[in-house]
Amino acid sequence: MVRHAPDMIRAMLLDLSGVVYDGDTPIPGAVAAIGRLRAEGLPLRFVSNTTRSPHRAIVAQLAKLGVTVSNDELFTPARAAVEWLAREGCAPHLLVHPDLVPEFASNIFGDRKAVVVGDAAEAFTYAAMNTAFRHLLDGAEFLALAVNRTFRDADGGLSLDAGAFVAALEFAAGKQATVLGKPAREFFHAALAGLECTPGQVVMVGDDAESDIAGALRAGIGAALLVRTGKYRPGDENRHAPHPSAVIDDLAAAVEWVLRKRG
Repeated sequence: MVRHAPDMIRAMLLDLSGVVYDGDTPIPGAVAAIGRLRAEGLPLRFVSNTTRSPHRAIVAQLAKLGVTVSNDELFTPARAAVEWLAREGCAPHLLVHPDLVPEFASNIFGDRKAVVVGDAAEAFTYAAMNTAFRHLLDGAEFLALAVNRTFRDADGGLSLDAGAFVAALEFAAGKQATVLGKPAREFFHAALAGLECTPGQVVMVGDDAESDIAGALRAGIGAALLVRTGKYRPGDENRHAPHPSAVIDDLAAAVEWVLRKRG
């Protein structure tokens, strides 16, 4: 199924979990596919909504899989949050996974309070949620690192992601969260900073029809390819609008699609 493609492809955005790897295992053909894109000289940006791992851990994980990624090529919601907090002069109240806490530790923020919610896993206790709720009632800003519904867990099944917990706090506090990761338009555009292209000349590849695909297309990305790996389930392509530009078996097939469109 192909809906449209940009006239000129000058860069690519790649999701990680479910596209490049599942857990600690590379998806078959993904590492070689990234190598083909590197050989073609096509600029890449890796845009992940993971909120459990700090930036350096993701770079190290990719290196173990045989994918070398520079710090500037990887964009995560935590990185966007640190920049937002510094810019707005807000000190974070973190409701995130313990592994992510060091990402915020060495930064200097202001005196205003901002509740920052990510995928806190077992840290999503009643007490932690209620403390965040009370900060929101007291006027704290509200940042959601991501609002994904699910993610593919280490056991191969789908698990609740941060979106449900963000929605609960929004409902209770009557306050809308500012979303910093996908599908926020600003997140996609920030990933393209420094590249000599327009959003319409970029292709996004992801396994989440809502955050990766519909989000990218609403942000003006030229094409978005939904892969049938990771969290993909049959029919996902019709559940969220805008619909994918194409539905592709995996990253290797997506690279073939891109290279064919580039001629």
